[in-house]
Amino acid sequence: MKLTILGCYAATPRTITNPTAQILEIKNRLFLIDCGEGTQVQLRKNKIKFSKINQIFISHLHGDHFYGLIGLISTFSLLNRNNDLHIYGPKGIKEIIMLQLRLSNSWPNFGLHFHELTSKESEVIYEDEKVLVKTIPLKHRIYTNGFLFQEKIDKRKLNIEAVQKYQIEKCYYQNIKNGKDILLDNGTLIPNVQLTFDPEIPRSYAFCSDTAYNEAILLIIEKADVLYHEATFLQSEENLAAKTMHSTAIEAATIAKKAQVKQLILGHYSTRYDNINLFKEEAETVFPAILLADDGVSFDL
Repeated sequence: MKLTILGCYAATPRTITNPTAQILEIKNRLFLIDCGEGTQVQLRKNKIKFSKINQIFISHLHGDHFYGLIGLISTFSLLNRNNDLHIYGPKGIKEIIMLQLRLSNSWPNFGLHFHELTSKESEVIYEDEKVLVKTIPLKHRIYTNGFLFQEKIDKRKLNIEAVQKYQIEKCYYQNIKNGKDILLDNGTLIPNVQLTFDPEIPRSYAFCSDTAYNEAILLIIEKADVLYHEATFLQSEENLAAKTMHSTAIEAATIAKKAQVKQLILGHYSTRYDNINLFKEEAETVFPAILLADDGVSFDL
């Protein structure tokens, strides 16, 4: 599991900072989370292949989280994309994008599928054989969701030395991976645990931006391996955070502590601050395992 931050600053893009967008690589899948202005440029800078992005998750319809989407879709067409593209986001995202495509007569040459979200309760919005994604309802000025990405438990791993020791034929290997015991020709039953290794413990990543302090999400993100939580303001601007329905670094750390997550990544900083290390210093007074997002930074989770 790898997270690449394409942009993690609030409001407007600058020459030195970009609005929210990030790539999560999980189980050989690339998920784009939010798509602020300049996302496709950041994808190129970070050498991420456009063709591997088949799912895009948009948290809400504030511009700094989706204004890069129409440009990215247009570029996909110019690159002669063939794969279907699935976009998950609030109701209204389809109308916005389709209007731009219609008025510019720029219909994509690939399947474009919108999955519009309206539920205020957590729900599963994507699932395949390896990954599950559910929403994290957030508390912001407009309808907003975070996203919880969870690996599914893999099959057990074959212990080659053990199966060779018992001279088990290859035709039984798949059954062994599926957890079945093996009965030898001499009537001896070999328990599956003697023929396999435990699979890796599945990991999870929770993305929460933008939101006011909201303990309602604790049960959803409980014990996540990594939590990305917005920290737009320092505690000195807590009144402004409350007014705009954003969080402070200390509030993000408090959520991480109460949810018992393993690691907290801070981001979505207001551009009023020149030193993002101040966010880490404040958050560490509440929760010790703090990392700072920054444009172009990657984390091996």
